Amino acid sequence: MKSLLQTVEFDADLIQKYNQPLPRYTSYPPATELTDQFNAHVVDAAFATGNYKQTPLSLYCHIPFCQSACYFCGCNTIVTQKTAVTNPYLDALIRNIEQVASLTDSQRVVNQLHWGGGTPNYLTLEQVDRLWQVLHQQFSFSQDAEISIEVNPATLSRDYILGLREIGFNRISFGIQDFDPRVQVAINRLQPEDMLFQVMDWMREAAFDSVNVDLIYGLPYQSLTTFSDTITKTLALDPDRIAVFNFAYLPHLLPMQQKHIDPATLPSPSEKLDILHMSIDQLTHHGYQFIGMDHFAKPDDELTLAQQTGQLHRNFQGYTTQPESDLLSFGITAISMFQNVYTQNYKRLKGFYDAIAPSPTDQLTAKHLPIERSVVLSKDDILRRAIIMELMCQFELSKAAIEDKYHLNFEQDFDTYFARERRDLETLAADGLVRLTPNHIEVAPAGRLLIRNIAAVFDTYLRNRKIRQFSQSV
Repeated sequence: MKSLLQTVEFDADLIQKYNQPLPRYTSYPPATELTDQFNAHVVDAAFATGNYKQTPLSLYCHIPFCQSACYFCGCNTIVTQKTAVTNPYLDALIRNIEQVASLTDSQRVVNQLHWGGGTPNYLTLEQVDRLWQVLHQQFSFSQDAEISIEVNPATLSRDYILGLREIGFNRISFGIQDFDPRVQVAINRLQPEDMLFQVMDWMREAAFDSVNVDLIYGLPYQSLTTFSDTITKTLALDPDRIAVFNFAYLPHLLPMQQKHIDPATLPSPSEKLDILHMSIDQLTHHGYQFIGMDHFAKPDDELTLAQQTGQLHRNFQGYTTQPESDLLSFGITAISMFQNVYTQNYKRLKGFYDAIAPSPTDQLTAKHLPIERSVVLSKDDILRRAIIMELMCQFELSKAAIEDKYHLNFEQDFDTYFARERRDLETLAADGLVRLTPNHIEVAPAGRLLIRNIAAVFDTYLRNRKIRQFSQSV
């Protein structure tokens, strides 16, 4: 596969034509396909296969607690001021880690660890260190592992940030969303500008390998003028990576949005597109490379370099430079992805706590894990997963690259296997979104903002799915 420096072309007419609710494809099948039908024997077999292959590991810890609710948020969180809730949860989380580790070959190397939430810095540094020690006792980490944590800047101190770095985190991420005070009040996310710059100074002092910030466009009271100011201030922060997310207004699914966000305060669809257009222009003008979806990175960033060599990957933790790994996740609602099965832990604390029992007298198996939902992938699912991930990460795919990189065999011509999808691709090609040659697809610059639409061509589940549960593709 050829190396490309990715460019993106903004075409408002095409965006308006194709903009629709679609999965974000952090996985395929998407998490919406998980059901309460759980086969422990299949999960045990997946562990055994990964152990035999010595498949690398990616780990995720979910810390669900937040001191206050952000009205835009759709994450699985628990809003509470009671810090006493953390110790029982930490005990159960550690038990979950120990259970999974007992099923995993200790020689399998961990190349990525991420803590998300919620608010991971809801924990004290002592609790962070306790969880850190358990993870490193139970698993074998590579020396250059990506170890990242999400934090809320409103509850950070210099000592806490320096403490995270001393413990061993080498990447850190925080949400800005918007610098404008009126927008912050509307979404209940109060973060004074001086505080955000102070937090960034502390992170630079701590010498993290990478600092990522998140912005959201489409929030209440945003305009082209106000968000342009947010982009200017974000550029002054000089983060290594910037994510500019589309606000997913889903009041039919998220009661908090229905209660607190007045749709009349949201920017119009046309102004929202103007905001996105301006953001792309400003970020790329100042040297950031468009990685895909809503992500931008500096030219020398690992994500940029990995994409140029066709080695970028994507999972529930987002874009990563690490090779294809089994994702093992811990805590409530956490989703694991390994071999041919995805699983999700109980979403509520009671179910999770009830499932975390003392060690059984018989041999521990997957039936003892706090799993509530799962899905088993077919051979066709695995093939389509590779195709979708290649499109999402590299903006290009070929039959030969899929077979070589993912060790898959089509057993017939690519265009024959995907004859139905080929017809849809030809429609996209006529609109200038993709370029097609035999057994090969290249996403054109005008199609890169609509990559979810292109990936959706290969999504067989989408034909019978309620799309109102997804955010707009742009």
